[in-house]
Amino acid sequence: MSVAGVVVRDDGRLLAIRRADNGHWELLGGVLELDETPEAGVRREVWEETGIHIEVVELTGVYKNTTRGVVALVFRCKPAGGIERTSSESTAVEWLTPDEVTQYMAEVYSIRLLDALDGAGPHVRSHDGKRLTPAR
Repeated sequence: MSVAGVVVRDDGRLLAIRRADNGHWELLGGVLELDETPEAGVRREVWEETGIHIEVVELTGVYKNTTRGVVALVFRCKPAGGIERTSSESTAVEWLTPDEVTQYMAEVYSIRLLDALDGAGPHVRSHDGKRLTPAR
């Protein structure tokens, strides 16, 4: 199980990282540890990757990678302190506009951020690691 945080500032910008391992822009998150709740896991992952503390607001989506069998819980969050910094997992930390998210990120990641903004969730979607797959 993985968790991810869509951190939204008051001005509508979204926190994202450029990954050190592949250079791709993605949202923040990672694998949930056995002894932590999803909310605690997303708080830890966001802080580790960016230096930003967050408040978890709500679950906005459940996304399954059908190729790898990984399910990601995605939460909308708001910043609650800290200073942006890179980590061993990131080469850049930026606050992006929704348009920049669509431009910079692969569809399977950008949709998670955009879903968190629309207020219609939680969304349930599947993908093959590259593209969304139709609901059955």
